[in-house]
Amino acid sequence: MTGSPAPPDLVPARRLHGQEVLLVLGLSLGTSALYAVLDLARTLSSGKGLRAQHAVITASATPNGTLDLFYQLLGIAYALVPVLLVLHFLRRGGETAGAIGLDDRRPGREAAWGAGLAGAVGGAGLGLYLAAYALGLDVRVVPTDLPPSWWRVPVLLLASAQNGVLEEVVVCGFLLHRLRQLAWSDDRALLTSAVLRGGYHLYQGVGGFLGNAAMGLLFGRLFQRQGRLGRLVLAHSLIDAGAFVGYVYLKGKVSWLP
Repeated sequence: MTGSPAPPDLVPARRLHGQEVLLVLGLSLGTSALYAVLDLARTLSSGKGLRAQHAVITASATPNGTLDLFYQLLGIAYALVPVLLVLHFLRRGGETAGAIGLDDRRPGREAAWGAGLAGAVGGAGLGLYLAAYALGLDVRVVPTDLPPSWWRVPVLLLASAQNGVLEEVVVCGFLLHRLRQLAWSDDRALLTSAVLRGGYHLYQGVGGFLGNAAMGLLFGRLFQRQGRLGRLVLAHSLIDAGAFVGYVYLKGKVSWLP
């Protein structure tokens, strides 16, 4: 006759959580941050100022329009695999997506929050970018160089949603949730999340790092206090959609856009 099962050992559980964080970041935005550091170093070592250089966010992959469309869709789908990994790790640990604030509760309130955040943060972010570029602290950011085809705007909207889902689920929801389970203080975890968010935007320059780190501090604190992630995903997606689609229609038509 067997006895009752032994109580779970908290040390292996905590170690497992730490390994999960490293795996998710290593397959996604952690690696992106390392490449962004190298990109910035390459840019600075080129002998040209930051203003004289540019970075394309959503770049065309091939002159063949049909192939380019499939490249874009495949890239968007593949970028979301770490999100599926996050959900898998949560389920394996006995949690649901609700543990990081992803559920269908009060969708109207979530949408209102998301739209309000997008308006406030997007406007401030644009102003900061223009100021940083004028001061020579940022490269010229080109949101897209996709060709003017029927699928350009739909793909940009999908890319915006992918950015919002990936970044907020990984760097805000999952990372802050797991670091809290690892007994990190909220302030320490928040700073780590914000620096990471700024880090994978370093390819844009110093201003890109500072602006996105500030966004990380705001979004991270909101998540820590409210436990809601859907509004942050929506806000981020709307900000990127405004930048991508706005660039398509404003390029060459306004004097203030680099």
